Amino acid sequence: MWRRLRSALRRLRGSPAAVLAGGDRLPAPRGAMERAVVRCVPSEPKLSLRFVLPDGSAKHMQRDQAEPLGRALARIATNAAKGHAKAAKKSKKARAEGGPAGEAVAAPAVRLFSSDGEAVAEEVPNAAAWQDGAVLQIGEAQYRVERNPPALTELQLPRSLLAGFPVCPKVSAEFAAPQHCLFRWYREQRPAAGGEAAAGDDGPAWVEAAAAAERVFTPSNALVGLRLKLRCTPGDGAQRYGPPREVESSGPVEAGPGACTFDSRHLYTKKVCGEGSIRAVSYNILADTYAQTEFSRTVLYPYCAPYALELDYRQNLLKKELAGYNADLICLQEVDKSVFVDSLAPALDAFGLEGLFKIKEKQHEGLATFYRRDKFSLLSQHDIVFSEALLSDPLHKELCDKLAKYPLVQEKVLQRSSVLQVSVLQSTTDPSRKICVANTHLYWHPKGGNIRLIQIAVALSHIKHVACDLYPSIPVVFCGDFNSTPSSGTYSFINSGGIAEDHEDWVSNGEEERCNMPLSHPFKLLSACGEPAYTNYVGGFHGCLDYIFIDKNTLEVEQVIPLPSHEEVTTHQALPSVSHPSDHIALICDLKWK
Repeated sequence: MWRRLRSALRRLRGSPAAVLAGGDRLPAPRGAMERAVVRCVPSEPKLSLRFVLPDGSAKHMQRDQAEPLGRALARIATNAAKGHAKAAKKSKKARAEGGPAGEAVAAPAVRLFSSDGEAVAEEVPNAAAWQDGAVLQIGEAQYRVERNPPALTELQLPRSLLAGFPVCPKVSAEFAAPQHCLFRWYREQRPAAGGEAAAGDDGPAWVEAAAAAERVFTPSNALVGLRLKLRCTPGDGAQRYGPPREVESSGPVEAGPGACTFDSRHLYTKKVCGEGSIRAVSYNILADTYAQTEFSRTVLYPYCAPYALELDYRQNLLKKELAGYNADLICLQEVDKSVFVDSLAPALDAFGLEGLFKIKEKQHEGLATFYRRDKFSLLSQHDIVFSEALLSDPLHKELCDKLAKYPLVQEKVLQRSSVLQVSVLQSTTDPSRKICVANTHLYWHPKGGNIRLIQIAVALSHIKHVACDLYPSIPVVFCGDFNSTPSSGTYSFINSGGIAEDHEDWVSNGEEERCNMPLSHPFKLLSACGEPAYTNYVGGFHGCLDYIFIDKNTLEVEQVIPLPSHEEVTTHQALPSVSHPSDHIALICDLKWK
């Protein structure tokens, strides 16, 4: 038997005609075709081919994209012949045991036909040969080639599910896009009174939970105590769909907290702004890396229920809050990298927002800027680390030289990992309209006014380079947690365009760290939300630290969304709380081009 197999393989290797025998036209199919899935990406040297041989064995082949098709077909023929040999060996064993005799081994003809039925020449490179809709024939079996079909690479549900709060799955796909995928939501069947939950052989029974097949699902109070299941079918927008995947929640839906501080604010933001208007949000969302310390639980936020400091709980509130603002621009500070990747980016993507992230390396948290995809496209990014830019960018040489005269201050500035995120966006409806969106989080220490002045000087010089030199005269929106009250030197500098060398903030940390230098910038900036009594409210402090600065020559304020009332903020003593996910309050305003 093995002599016959080796002879057949020699004939296959030595004669392309053996592989391509049977004519140059595709024979009529004899029943339903199997699938042959090809993954071919230009940036990779090999393509992969998956199919199931007639003997039932699954094959996964990796072939060079530049290799001639004939070699790949010969390899398939070799595999098919080996499969036949194994089958024959089993038959021989069965015959020896008194069973029916096996058939003689024969190497099947292997051919590839294009979608129009013509045989593909064996010298054609694999990358060009294996096209969508082609047909692979192995003996009598035929396989429809699916090239780069939509496929899910990741499907996850959040660990914490609250009634009344949107559940946003994390969906990652290849050759597909989440907006083109099909979603079906299911819930566990509730147990009958006094009995066990209905269950099949493989676990609990599931019933459809939503009539509409939406990516985001908000469980009602009726689902409290029940787990959820999501079935997702990947699609590419061209009516091609891949195999579906399912994921079940790790726990049941839990009761929500009731009224939240942002509920009344959502009444002002029910719809997305019209064309020509921009709704901007700036929000320090309290990084988990800071919320989950013993110091935070016992000293900073002792009034906050421990479960309300948990990341999963706060993320539920945060996603509902941000989604309800229907914003065009969202600038966030204190964003944990994992929160951006696993929670916020997938959730806000479902609401039409694209996210950008800039990390502060030492802290493992950073800045995130989101923009509405159907209003803006990203032209360029110009993010910097203040300390690195100060030392290496010629833009800041003059400031760097001045700072060198004050080594103690210079050392502190260079130790900080604070960053600036700068994104240039272009209107999707009017390409002549571009906007520079900046986002930052300045040094936090109460006595660090002099450090913040240096940081903001670097920031404004950099923004000037982007918004005046690279993109002349485009409007600026500068958001962030500036850790500066309206009476500070930093706020005065931004607002007025200059600061004197004898300002008191130059000695904010005492005479030892005095550094005196006049600073100026060319912008006419205005705090779009004014000077609220506070944007940060914790047990030991409340004050206005956060701002949305706009270029008042090119933008004007249409509407400022009112902050929560003092009664709402202090319902649970201070922030964060069971009804508010951060120690800061989001600033929201509607802007329009002048």
